[in-house]
Amino acid sequence: MTREQYILATQQNNLPRTENAQLYPVGIYGWRKRCLYFFVLLLLVTMIVNLAMTIWILKVMNFTVDSPLVLQSDRNVTVNARNHMGQLTGQLTVGADAVEAQCKRFEVRASEHGRLLFSADEDEITIGAEKLKVTGTEGAVFGHSVETPHIRAEPSQDLKLESPTRSLIMEAPRGVQVSAAAGDFKATCRKELHLQSTEGEIFLNADTIRLGNLPTGSFSSSPSSSNSRQPVYELCVCPNGKLYLSPAGVSSTCQSSSNICLWS
Repeated sequence: MTREQYILATQQNNLPRTENAQLYPVGIYGWRKRCLYFFVLLLLVTMIVNLAMTIWILKVMNFTVDSPLVLQSDRNVTVNARNHMGQLTGQLTVGADAVEAQCKRFEVRASEHGRLLFSADEDEITIGAEKLKVTGTEGAVFGHSVETPHIRAEPSQDLKLESPTRSLIMEAPRGVQVSAAAGDFKATCRKELHLQSTEGEIFLNADTIRLGNLPTGSFSSSPSSSNSRQPVYELCVCPNGKLYLSPAGVSSTCQSSSNICLWS
């Protein structure tokens, strides 16, 4: 017998015999088992009650997938937004008289592509719609200046700029152009109409230039000229720039009827 076999046989003889050892069952028995079943049953009952309460709340509040959400109140409906510190950052209040929104910036965007339609903050109000339409009878009232590159009326509608009680001023450092491509251009006033050019000239270019309601002077004409009765007049200018008509003669008749300049 080798040394290794001798050591192995000696260790096997020294091991304790466990044939008659007592075995203990492993598991939950007795009152512990009954308590576990009780807690499982209580948890199941709680889940069923919560599910029933949730379904009841959805039914009472009309929370359905196919109908819109409706919030009703006898008074105001207020929606608040707060940050992580609990501070109020935004508020929307719907009341009987007004709808108020308090926030740093208010935006309205289109449902398609999220294009900005309206935004307002403390500095400015931006309208991003393609067209701003004011349908009120009094139009739009602005307390201060309005900046826009283009003012246009709707098709087949007139554009009217009016100041009922004060003056209407249009200024531009590089010129003001008013044109009517397919119609007339009229300028009317109750008193004087002034056309002034400080450094240039006033240029009237048309096939026919008419000056209506000009005063007509008179002078003593010879019998030969009085029998002709031709409606021909001479355009005369007073020293102050006033225009008047004088019956045409063989020579200029402006000096003969210059007494009309004394009336101006």
